[in-house]
Amino acid sequence: MSTSIAVHEPPTALRLVTQAYASLLLIAFALMPAQFIAYLYFYQAPTLKFEDHLFHEIAIAVATLEGLFVTYVTWRCYLFSGEPLLRWMTLGFLGFVLIYAPHGAFTGMAHQNMWLFLLYGPASRLAMSILLFVGLLSYNRPPDDVEKRSSARAWLIWIGLFLVVDLAVALVAYSAYAGHPAVRMAMEGGALVLCALNVAVMLSRQIHSPLMVIFGISVTWFALSSLAFMVAGPWNHLWWLAHAIFAGGFFLLSFGVIQAFRTTRSFSTIYSQEELMARLAEAMADTQTALQEVQRSNRKLELVAATDPLTGAGNRRHFIECIGAEIARAKRSGAPLSLLSLDLDHFKDINDSRGHIVGDEVLCEFVRKCLEAIRPYDSVARVGGEEFMVLLPGATLDAACAVGERLRSAIQGSVFDAGNRPSIGVTISIGAAEFGRDGATLDEFLSVADKRLYRAKHEGRNCVIAA
Repeated sequence: MSTSIAVHEPPTALRLVTQAYASLLLIAFALMPAQFIAYLYFYQAPTLKFEDHLFHEIAIAVATLEGLFVTYVTWRCYLFSGEPLLRWMTLGFLGFVLIYAPHGAFTGMAHQNMWLFLLYGPASRLAMSILLFVGLLSYNRPPDDVEKRSSARAWLIWIGLFLVVDLAVALVAYSAYAGHPAVRMAMEGGALVLCALNVAVMLSRQIHSPLMVIFGISVTWFALSSLAFMVAGPWNHLWWLAHAIFAGGFFLLSFGVIQAFRTTRSFSTIYSQEELMARLAEAMADTQTALQEVQRSNRKLELVAATDPLTGAGNRRHFIECIGAEIARAKRSGAPLSLLSLDLDHFKDINDSRGHIVGDEVLCEFVRKCLEAIRPYDSVARVGGEEFMVLLPGATLDAACAVGERLRSAIQGSVFDAGNRPSIGVTISIGAAEFGRDGATLDEFLSVADKRLYRAKHEGRNCVIAA
């Protein structure tokens, strides 16, 4: 798999070119409002205005409701992750809403007191830009503790502070300084500078996670909207364009918040495509390793479940399953199938005189000699204390008798080592049966082999009985 991936990796030069192209597209998108600002600044008719108070009030009401919704979603993300950035973003959205709402509420005052209507816009943008900049400086800092996140007192203090700003703007609007251009320019210029600082900090710290890229583009649009407000006049087209640019930045930033809420509820742990692919490849490799380990464990468990722990021969349950499968195969193909039922003669005497440890060694050695005497595809199983069975696929009863006799002779002619004690001689009794000829079912087949084994033991042991 890894070789296939390497073969399809794009050339380094192509990756660099596409990366540069993507970066240029983002820059072009971030600076796109500047083109419209320049066009209207140089080509709009100074006397051309659109003064519609109802439309303005509806637009501000919609912006306020959206701002409240985004504030709530951002706050929910902050409660979950505790990221300081999200705390300051929540305050930024909330401050903007509470300071911006009077801008719509006082639309009807535009002719009586233009500044009461006009100054809430730059004040709201300045407050938001300050809070977003503070938030950016806290990016990637440790999360706030749960108690701080849920403290209602802190939030109420900030709400009170925003209402004080509303009152301060109203006092300025009715003061002698209200009509001085420097007041509005200072607020819009402050917002522009702070937004530009946001972008500069992001570039210097090389913050380029997906949601933070959205954050950067949004604050760029906020900066450009402040620039448009600075060169625009109330109700002219450039003034309306400034509103649209700010709304576009707000929509983008709110999209980032919604993405955070629907995924990790964090602004710092949303990964880029490259990071996701790397993490996916790592997860797939881990999964593959885990799967292989599970398969090895399953094979070990299957082996343990299918074998006798002492001798390594198959156990009775597994052997019965093998007989069932071989019977089904024999019925399909018509091939013969035979079975040997074996028992070690006087094995109890060995245990009593030499001990169970020696008896166990005899059983293990017996299984090894059985495996040497049978074919590779035959199988041997321990079905009782000293009782064994050998399954012989494709063997007739005569062939089974020949295998049984070979086994009997091999065991009789062998000397079983008992360590420092005298060696032990062992003999076996065998009953043979052929499926179909000696029973058409599994139970009949086994029963006939067992009966012939018992006959072999009663007729003097150390023999093979097949009839």
